[in-house]
Amino acid sequence: MFIKLLLAFTLIPTLELYLLVSLGSRLGVFATVAIVILTGMLGAYLAKTQGLQTMSKVWREMKGGNLPAEEILNAFLIVVAAIVLITPGFLTDIVGFLLLTPPVRKVIHLFLQKKLERMLNNRNFPQEPQNIKNIN
Repeated sequence: MFIKLLLAFTLIPTLELYLLVSLGSRLGVFATVAIVILTGMLGAYLAKTQGLQTMSKVWREMKGGNLPAEEILNAFLIVVAAIVLITPGFLTDIVGFLLLTPPVRKVIHLFLQKKLERMLNNRNFPQEPQNIKNIN
C-alpha cells in the first residue's frame, strides 16, 4: 500500500508538472493558466449540478423509506471527481471529467459494487493497520 501511495503522490504530480510545463512552453503561460482555471470552473459547475441531482435522488429514496445505497456511491464518485478537478493539472482534469460522465461513473460504480459485495459475502475485509490506536 505504501508503494502505491508513494507512486501516486510522486508520479502523478511529476506527470502533471511535465504536462503543464510542456503546454506552457507551446501555448504560453497565460493560455495554460486560463485552461487550468476554465477547466476548474467547468468541473466545479458540473460537480455541483450532478451532486445536487444525486442528493435529490438520495432524499427521494429516503423519503420513500428506501436505503439510497446506489445514490450514496454515486455521490462519493462525484465528490472524488470534484476533488481531482480542484487539483490543477490536465491528467487530474481528465479523470475528474470522466468521473462526471454518467456512463463512465456507472462502470466504476458497478466495479466498486461488485468488489464490496464480494468482500461482504466472503467476509474478506482488509486487516486494520496495526499502527491505528483503539479509540474506545
